[in-house]
Amino acid sequence: MPEEILFETEEHRTREEIASYLRTFADRLDADGPITLTAGEQSVKVDPPERPTFEVKAEREGPTDGPGELSVEFEIEWDEAGGGDGDGSGDLEIE
Repeated sequence: MPEEILFETEEHRTREEIASYLRTFADRLDADGPITLTAGEQSVKVDPPERPTFEVKAEREGPTDGPGELSVEFEIEWDEAGGGDGDGSGDLEIE
């Protein structure tokens, strides 16, 4: 299935700034309504259903025998046609 990028931004930020963005997103998500993402001329409104699928992934990209790039990705996804109950692979804990 082809992928269409509706919004994308990537910038170096401090840990504090990133935490602030995540808190703001979490507050909007908790408020149960559409969420608008804006950066420069880009803007998109998303409205996650009550039970979207939530994926957390930590990965290393690069050579297997040397240093690479590490990332942690948080993804919330749902079908445009309907909600989408995740399969629930276990309780997530963040410490």
